[in-house]
Amino acid sequence: MKLSHMLLSLASLALATALPRTPNHNAATTAFPSTSGLHFTIDGKTGYFAGTNSYWIGFLTNNDDVDLVMSQLAASDLKILRVWGFNDVNTKPTDGTVWYQLHANGTSTINTGADGLQRLDYVVTSAEKYGVKLIINFVNEWTDYGGMQAYVTAYGAAAQTDFYTNTAIQAAYKNYIKAVVSRYSSSAAIFAWELANEPRCQGCDTSVLYNWISDTSKYIKSLDSKHLVTIGDEGFGLDVDSDGSYPYTYGEGLNFTKNLGISTIDFGTLHLYPDSWGTSYDWGNGWITAHAAACKAVGKPCLLEEYGVTSNHCAVESPWQQTAGNATGISADLYWQYGTTFSWGQSPNDGNTFYYNTSDFTCLVTDHVAAINAQSK
Repeated sequence: MKLSHMLLSLASLALATALPRTPNHNAATTAFPSTSGLHFTIDGKTGYFAGTNSYWIGFLTNNDDVDLVMSQLAASDLKILRVWGFNDVNTKPTDGTVWYQLHANGTSTINTGADGLQRLDYVVTSAEKYGVKLIINFVNEWTDYGGMQAYVTAYGAAAQTDFYTNTAIQAAYKNYIKAVVSRYSSSAAIFAWELANEPRCQGCDTSVLYNWISDTSKYIKSLDSKHLVTIGDEGFGLDVDSDGSYPYTYGEGLNFTKNLGISTIDFGTLHLYPDSWGTSYDWGNGWITAHAAACKAVGKPCLLEEYGVTSNHCAVESPWQQTAGNATGISADLYWQYGTTFSWGQSPNDGNTFYYNTSDFTCLVTDHVAAINAQSK
C-alpha cells in the first residue's frame, strides 16, 4: 500500500523500558510455517487463514502497545500479521523517531539500537508469545519510510528503477537483508521473508524484475532455508482471464506467473485496491479468481495480501473474502489494515483502516474467521 499520510511520529510516545537485542525464540511451538500443495500450514494445521497488516507496529516505542496488538490478534484468531521490516532515512532523526537504516553519501548504516532494530526485535518476541506469524519485508517501492528512493538518493543513481540493477545499491540491500534475517532465522514466529512492498519497474522489460527476484530470493534462501520467501508484489502482469485493464498488463515490469515459477519463491501475493486502480468493486472478484487459477497452474499457494476500501468496508470487502476462501489456489487473506486504540490515542488511519471491536471488525474479522473455522471442520 502506498501511504498518503505523514510518517508516524513516535517522539511523544513513552520509550520501552526493556529492549532485548534479539528475541528469545521461546515460542509455544517450534514448527515453522510451510506450504502443503496449494495450502499453508501453521502450527501443524493445514488450511485457509485470516490475517492483517500493520506497517506501524515496529515503530512503536512502548512494549505494552505491541503486546496489546498481538493479544488482540490472538484473541481474534488472526494468524498472520504483515509488518514493515524497513525504515530507511537519508538523515538521522534527532527527535527519538525510530529508524532502521541510514543511507548517506554512498554508505548505509544499520541501526541496531533502542530506536532501531530492537523495536522490530520486540515485535518478533511478542509474536512468539502470542502465536502470531509475521511477514517481514525489506524495502518499500514507495517513498513512505524511505523506500527504494532512499537508496537511489544516497548512491547517486539516476532513477528509482536503478535500484534493481545498481551494484552498490544491491550490495547495501543484501547487507540489510542479512542483518534482519540473521536476527530471526531461528524464530517460529516468522511466516515469510518478503523481498519488498509492491515492487514495480515501470516501463522495464519483465526480465529486470525476474532476474532481481531470482537473485534476491536465492540469496535469502542461502541465509535461511527454513522459512518461506515471497515477493510482495501486487499481482500485476497476468494473462489468465485478463480483461485488458492496466493491472493485468506488464506495464509495471511484472509477469506474475513467470515470477511465481521461480524455485526460491514459495508462494504468490496479490493486492486489491479498486479505488486506486480505477476499477469496480465487483472487478475484484475476478482479479482474485484469475490469480487463484494461475497459482493452481504453477502448483503454489497464493495470498490475498492486501485489500481495502475507504468506506463501506463490510459490504465491499466481505464478498472478496468469500471469493478468496472459495478459490482453489488462495490459502489466506490479510486485510489492510489493522486499527486499535492505545492509551494515547488511535493507531494510524490511512483511510482503509478499521478498528478492533467495531461493527466492521465484527463483519470482516469475527464473522470471517468463524466461517473459515466452520468450513475447516
